[in-house]
Amino acid sequence: MESYILYVCLAGATISLPGPAVMLTLNNSVQKGRKKALSGIFGVATAILFISAISATSLGVILTQSAFAFSLIKFFGAMYLLYLGVKTWRAKPSFEVTLGSSHHSYSRCFCEGFLVSISNPKAIVFFMSVFPQFIDASKDHTIQLLVMSVTFSCLVVLIHSVYSFIAHKAKNKLSTEKNKLRMNKVSGGVFVGFAVGLASSSR
Repeated sequence: MESYILYVCLAGATISLPGPAVMLTLNNSVQKGRKKALSGIFGVATAILFISAISATSLGVILTQSAFAFSLIKFFGAMYLLYLGVKTWRAKPSFEVTLGSSHHSYSRCFCEGFLVSISNPKAIVFFMSVFPQFIDASKDHTIQLLVMSVTFSCLVVLIHSVYSFIAHKAKNKLSTEKNKLRMNKVSGGVFVGFAVGLASSSR
């Protein structure tokens, strides 16, 4: 039980650190509203669940030991973050949602959240480094890995929802065209910065 609490604390601290997923949640909360931001959050959490599952299999070992596979995923991840950064930077502030586009917008938010998280190979390295530290060898590994994976994903939803709530509360101050434009520039610049950092980083 103590090790699980320690794991929850470590996972919570990791998720709380500002990163591409957090920035996406903040931007969605202000620009698109809390419901669409929540859709993006579920996309992030789904990707994290998928990554943690990969990390618990032999595929995770292959990806972390193969420099080519790691670099390939890192390249595509950096390219997607760069695309998202340029797209956000160039986006014009919007105040209304076009009628009939709600379903597409929710789907797009979910996909953006999923892609932001799934395109980061360092998440696999993180899980493969952390999971063994909290595995009890005397108990079933599968159940323990499942619990840790689901716990991490649930914490993603919880913590990102808090970020979304805070951003939504500050929405009135940020909802002017000038401030929204500034936020687009800042968010876009941050995404580009993450792209450059990911592309230039080693393991």
